[in-house]
Amino acid sequence: MTALPPFGARFENVTVTYPRSWSADANGAVHRTPGATALDGITCDIPAGQITGLLGRNGAGKSTMLGLLAAFRRPTHGSVVVGAGGDLRDPWEDAALTSAVQFVQDGGDVFADQKCADTLAYYADLRPEWDAGRAAELLDLFEIPVRKKPAALSRGKRSALAATIGLASRAPLTIFDEVYLGMDTPTRHAFYDALLADYAAHPRTIILSSHLVAETERLFEHVVLVDAGRVLLAEPADELRSRATALTGPASAVDRLTHGREVLDRQELGATAMVTVLGTMPDDAARAAAAEGVTVGGVGLESLFVHLTRKEARR
Repeated sequence: MTALPPFGARFENVTVTYPRSWSADANGAVHRTPGATALDGITCDIPAGQITGLLGRNGAGKSTMLGLLAAFRRPTHGSVVVGAGGDLRDPWEDAALTSAVQFVQDGGDVFADQKCADTLAYYADLRPEWDAGRAAELLDLFEIPVRKKPAALSRGKRSALAATIGLASRAPLTIFDEVYLGMDTPTRHAFYDALLADYAAHPRTIILSSHLVAETERLFEHVVLVDAGRVLLAEPADELRSRATALTGPASAVDRLTHGREVLDRQELGATAMVTVLGTMPDDAARAAAAEGVTVGGVGLESLFVHLTRKEARR
């Protein structure tokens, strides 16, 4: 069977609001409570055939976005489409699309009171691209006892089982929503390495939602940053990394070199300061900085994530 090409996706002015509810106070009076807004008019693309990092604080709207791609729910307003090439369609109640989208959450969607082998057999029937050999390799790598029930496994093993399902599915759009939660450090890094190896051998579109930005940023080719239900940016990871520069050295020299520039963050230790500014440093400015004992360096995605989602940045 010929493998399906990687899927892309697009959000167009998407809003998701939860229904209003009713509550009663201590006196028995009934009040109408407005529904919360999970996504507020977001527009962005998920490029086909790349690993996209979906970053955002708790409650930013990441899981809601991913649930829309997997057709777990529909947007209140706007459109969500997925598919290969120019054939992007609404996945809602479209079996041909949803069978090619694997959404893996922490702990996975498994039969908790049946053997792990039963869950794996279910996904083997559900996913046309399922690779039983790869599943066996990953089960051995993560030391998952398939004769046990998921409910009897540790949280870390359940997360590893979910990761195994996602990788072995070989789905054209594979989504990992904080799947590493519960894994210890060696297991997380084994998962990252397995993901990269599998992606290189069997190209597809992968979305990885993560809070551990420093650990996972090496995987990302594209980044979508969401905050308070809105997309702050969606761009290639290398472009994002070039958005800011860190200068470290004598505070007086750093202040002169960063005067008039937009400062994202400043830290001081005695007479030494480290200032993160928006944008890059021209070559002549970098040479001037070196002459004054100031080190000019790049900024990791984690630092940018922290700076861009602070309350001060929102304002």
